[in-house]
Amino acid sequence: MKEDITPERIANAIRILRKTYSGTFIIVEGSTDARVYKDCVDSKKCEFSIAHNKDKAISTLAILEKENFAGVLAIVDADFSRLEGSLLASPNLLVTDYHDLEIMIIQSPVFDKVMAEFGSEGKIIEFAKDIRSSLLETGKSLGYLRWVSLKENLALKFEGLDVKDFRIFIDDKTLTVNQLEMIKKVKNNSKKYSLREKDILEKLENLKDNTHDPRQLCCGHDLIYILSIGLCKAWGTWDSREFKPEVLEKWLRVTYGELYFRSTQLYLSIQEWEKNNQPYQVLSTT
Repeated sequence: MKEDITPERIANAIRILRKTYSGTFIIVEGSTDARVYKDCVDSKKCEFSIAHNKDKAISTLAILEKENFAGVLAIVDADFSRLEGSLLASPNLLVTDYHDLEIMIIQSPVFDKVMAEFGSEGKIIEFAKDIRSSLLETGKSLGYLRWVSLKENLALKFEGLDVKDFRIFIDDKTLTVNQLEMIKKVKNNSKKYSLREKDILEKLENLKDNTHDPRQLCCGHDLIYILSIGLCKAWGTWDSREFKPEVLEKWLRVTYGELYFRSTQLYLSIQEWEKNNQPYQVLSTT
């Protein structure tokens, strides 16, 4: 069980591996993160350790740092840390450029390849707005709801919502969001029946600020669901019964790689880490 995998156990596994492995250890949140990053680095120079969530990744790194364990770093999603002004200071803890890895991929040319592959040129022209910007605009409401839940300790549960649930509160032609319906769906999914939807909406509206970068606010998982809705009507002609968000998510992951990763701030941060932690390396030198 993932719940039984503690930071202490993960740290101990890394200690044991160090006896036979002299390369860099990279702690990441999940297995999908590891698969993407393996295509962005020199996998012969580093070993990935999966922590199963962000808190465990950070805690594992902290345990090893206390021991002055050399050649280890963690890469985690930024989530709302930049908006909160709460980025951690450890030089061995690196974060994504935007809210999460999926947003980094969506911001790359991979997104344009997805739209060329799955979208309808005529519908995209008819839509008459920038698709990436529209996707982020739709995702902001869910991003603010996630942020409100975090700030107010509401413990709202977004896991378990599927694309059918998203269609209840997102118009498949205009991609506008019915915020009260969104809150109701998430609240019921969380079994938080005593919460008042209008109270949550008020907190959400109070949190809104035009200076917030939507790339830091939006969750990539939400955007992939919204994209799958858009490609069935607003931007494409796919059958909603057959077109699954999982297909898009996998396509985005496997298409991303070192070529696009090299243009990110995270790549530069890894380069800086390598300079300060010689002889340990992560990136390809070719």
